[in-house]
Amino acid sequence: MEQTSQEKKQQQEQYERYVKQVTPTHNLWLQMAKAFVTGGIICCLGQFILDYAGSLGLDRQTAGSWCSLLLVLLSVVLTGFGIYPKIVKLGGAGALVPITGFANSVAAPAIEFKTEGQVFGIGCKIFTIAGPVILYGIFASWLLGVVYWIGKMM
Repeated sequence: MEQTSQEKKQQQEQYERYVKQVTPTHNLWLQMAKAFVTGGIICCLGQFILDYAGSLGLDRQTAGSWCSLLLVLLSVVLTGFGIYPKIVKLGGAGALVPITGFANSVAAPAIEFKTEGQVFGIGCKIFTIAGPVILYGIFASWLLGVVYWIGKMM
């Protein structure tokens, strides 16, 4: 049975109404505000760790190392309990951009693929999300280093 052009047009309009109905609408300003607040809270937590480590007598570099270590640890633990993905859903880029988001992108696949075993699950899949970031980060830093080296030689 062939459909007439009128039926096809009606079906297309019905489909477009359905898509419009189920497609979520986003408020850009609200999303930016949530990302700002979420990222700000993470940064404030990091600053608190830095200040506390400094008050214990650690130098700035050692305090920074402890801050990074503790933020990554907290992110991985929250990812393991399924809390960090909820923070990401709420805060968007505010939770994905800091070091905590990178730790989440490494821990999440490890947790997801642990049932496939240590080698083929965790070992092969752990960097599926973070791998390209590492690859292109290293490549970009190498490329900029070469440009810097050539510039110094001139």
